[in-house]
Amino acid sequence: MIYTKTGDKGETSLANGQRVPKTDTRIEAYGTVDELNSWVGALRSAIANSESRKTSDAQLARVQNKLFNLGAALSMAPGEWITGRDIEQLEEWIDAMQSVVPKQRAFILPCGDEVVSRTHICRTVCRRAERRMIEANAPEMTLRYINRLSDYFFVLSRFVCYQNDGMESEWKNE
Repeated sequence: MIYTKTGDKGETSLANGQRVPKTDTRIEAYGTVDELNSWVGALRSAIANSESRKTSDAQLARVQNKLFNLGAALSMAPGEWITGRDIEQLEEWIDAMQSVVPKQRAFILPCGDEVVSRTHICRTVCRRAERRMIEANAPEMTLRYINRLSDYFFVLSRFVCYQNDGMESEWKNE
């Protein structure tokens, strides 16, 4: 049964059984991670017709699974949900993409085609998730992962734009 009625009065349970208000910083943190996961799903749908589909879809599928792990960690479920290897994987992907795209010479505006724009949305929601996680005193490894993940989304936006022969829009101080 999908409904338990245990949250009808504004409380919910963490994975360890502790009841907390639905406005608790920990709930806000993993709710934002869940929102990010939804945006990553929307990005995967948009990227389906992109030149970078093969690589990006596999990476994004892994990211979505890790975001579920991140939610488990934030919900205080016992276990090692995010590891140093997860962070290293993001760094490897970032390095591989950066070796292909032209050197960045200016700040880049968050725009482009649908895929690039959704990638930027993922990046900004990821940054918000990071802020919420800091407020919730999230474990250090999860903070490192979410920080690196926002870098990944930024580089992915540049990579997809480059692979699709798009033009990045540079910021001009006007």
